[in-house]
Amino acid sequence: MLKRQAKTISPATLQRMLLYAEHTRSPIRDKVIVLLSVKAGLRACEIAALDWSMVTNAEGRIGDHIEVRDTIAKMQSGRRIPMHPELKQALRQLLRETKFDGYPSGPVIASRRRGHLRPNSVVNWFVTMFDTIGANGCSSHSGRRTFITNGARAIHKVGGSLRDVQLLAGHRSIETTQGYIDGNTQGQRKLINLL
Repeated sequence: MLKRQAKTISPATLQRMLLYAEHTRSPIRDKVIVLLSVKAGLRACEIAALDWSMVTNAEGRIGDHIEVRDTIAKMQSGRRIPMHPELKQALRQLLRETKFDGYPSGPVIASRRRGHLRPNSVVNWFVTMFDTIGANGCSSHSGRRTFITNGARAIHKVGGSLRDVQLLAGHRSIETTQGYIDGNTQGQRKLINLL
């Protein structure tokens, strides 16, 4: 029996996700949840465990990359992910609204009690959001799958290879990365016309 994959997220669905986040109790935090999934490819367990020290530089400002440490990554697949500009801006907003006694520390995505959310809480947050916006077939893994698919489609434009996408995803095997990539019927047609 084939395992059913989460749907990828279209640009229109991403806009609905961000609009949903704007109307929650924690709009900036929830926008960051969406962007960590879609623009950084993080898993729910990584979003839940992400600490401010993994996104800030030595001066306590939002850095240029996310340091996903082995301790929070599945199968100890830690990695450095360059920070997407939209995510960086949202993290700056979240940092400004979060109160610290000195250097930023603790969970980026905090519960109401200021502790780390559980991975299941992040998964359930996505379930509620996708149900509310009517995005059938999407799950907490949809953002990650979208990140990998979009990366695979665009990597040739910057002189990279599928190996770069594999490293950003934290996969040990290129076959795992390939399994995430959504096909593109229109792209296939254009390719055949070039042959």
